[in-house]
Amino acid sequence: MTRPPPRSGKQTAKFGTTRQQIERRERGEQARRESLRPDAPEISVLYGWHTVKAALQNPARRVRKMLATENAVRRLAEEGIDPSVKPEIVRPTAIAERLLPDAVHQGLYVEADTLPSPAIENVPAQGIVLVLDQITDPHNVGAIFRSAAAFKVTAIVTTQRHSPDATGALAKAASGALELVPYVSVQNLARGLAALKHSGFLVVGLDSEGDADLSALPLRAPLALVLGAEGKGLRQLTKETCDHVARIDLPGKIVSLNVSNAAAVSLYVAASKLK
Repeated sequence: MTRPPPRSGKQTAKFGTTRQQIERRERGEQARRESLRPDAPEISVLYGWHTVKAALQNPARRVRKMLATENAVRRLAEEGIDPSVKPEIVRPTAIAERLLPDAVHQGLYVEADTLPSPAIENVPAQGIVLVLDQITDPHNVGAIFRSAAAFKVTAIVTTQRHSPDATGALAKAASGALELVPYVSVQNLARGLAALKHSGFLVVGLDSEGDADLSALPLRAPLALVLGAEGKGLRQLTKETCDHVARIDLPGKIVSLNVSNAAAVSLYVAASKLK
């Protein structure tokens, strides 16, 4: 019997399941597991070549389960990577059915313990720290992680609420950077910024209506750059807690950037001035 095509305008997965239904099901299943095992560590779902490869190479990452295609296992062996757990050899569809329809897994899927979040008081007072003020899109945060790793960022700080978990789409977009940059979670961002200032950080917020261009500020290390969500930007209390609020002057007719692009540009400017 032929199954009717999905309705127009609605993304569907297997058996007509919508993305929202899959996400609700995944959240419900995670909540059920946590309620049954309250003492169990949080589990991160990692997929894709660079993401899983970096996790397997990180001695601090404990892998609990691994699914892989024959080609992926062969490629890992060719690169001298020996997984800490024996992979279950499966067909690509067995991995795909565990993920959202648009997830590109490249034959690798891992369930691993989530890396611990350091206390903000323990963040080394050196280099550059990125602070994210309620940036909720996992693809943006993952891209920010990738730029952060490229510029040797000391840590990324975010809030416990209104921020994505370090798993799934975020981990895939980070392309292995989760294993390189500590992800610090704080309950209250203003208090977190105050802790960074107490440790000697210069705290600079980035906002389109900032008082000066970032490149014109007298930057110094250790430096914390604070980015706000697209559209809403930095919250008022966040702005008030910063030492400076700066903008990024652009020469073109489009004067705003996607937040992940803004992070990359601001890191380039700051890293150039701190040399």
